[in-house]
Amino acid sequence: MDVTGKIALVTGGGRGIGRGIGLVLARNGADVVVADLNAENAEAVANEIRALGRESMSVALDVTDSDSTESGVRQALERFGRIDILVNNAGTIGAPGWEARETPSEQDWDFIFEVNVKGIVKVTAAVAPHMKERAYGKIINLASIAGRLGTDRNPPYNVSKAGVISLTQSQAFELAPYNINVNAICPGLLWTPMWERVASRTATSPNPEGRSTREVFEGYVKENTPLGREQTPEDIGNLAAFLASDYSLNITGQAINVSGGFFMN
Repeated sequence: MDVTGKIALVTGGGRGIGRGIGLVLARNGADVVVADLNAENAEAVANEIRALGRESMSVALDVTDSDSTESGVRQALERFGRIDILVNNAGTIGAPGWEARETPSEQDWDFIFEVNVKGIVKVTAAVAPHMKERAYGKIINLASIAGRLGTDRNPPYNVSKAGVISLTQSQAFELAPYNINVNAICPGLLWTPMWERVASRTATSPNPEGRSTREVFEGYVKENTPLGREQTPEDIGNLAAFLASDYSLNITGQAINVSGGFFMN
């Protein structure tokens, strides 16, 4: 998975899956622009990447704001001159305060789509023209196994991730003439800050066993994953590095599960 000398931009790169992807790309030779709404988190990850011997910069970027996305991309281009790899990782599971709501509100629907779907559209719109000029690019969108099946837990999140899978296919068609590959990754069950918030709802609801959020998560993994183990940000990063490399030359428009068998195509 050689991406030596490539320049990558990772949105939502300041923690969780985004951080894992950025670090794996760096270990495989890429220089990484860490873009995140939280500038402090982004800079912390950029420092980790520099410690690996690669170049890195952090940019404050709000994927819901076109001016912010264009500014972040412009800063990356001014520093590195090009963007070879775009990882659209930024995502959300609900509007602020979603944990306290038994059912998603209209605000949740709007906010989730602004971040998870339209955010990808906006960042890609800012990066793709530069890739087209060079007739080269790798775009990786983060979907989810939640986009593969409906549940009653968080319909707007599921629907948004199904939208990411469909959007990936549309982008793949649109950008193929410019030698740009577009693929999606569908992560499974990872212990990230987002999943911890999900598990906290179960741990604070009727919970006669008094399980912690971590125990709730581990139980869910064992019940639903054939391999019986959770996935990690590095697992997602490994696939991202492959899709970002020239080993994936003839792979485009695909949505690939990394879920320990939770969902099988």
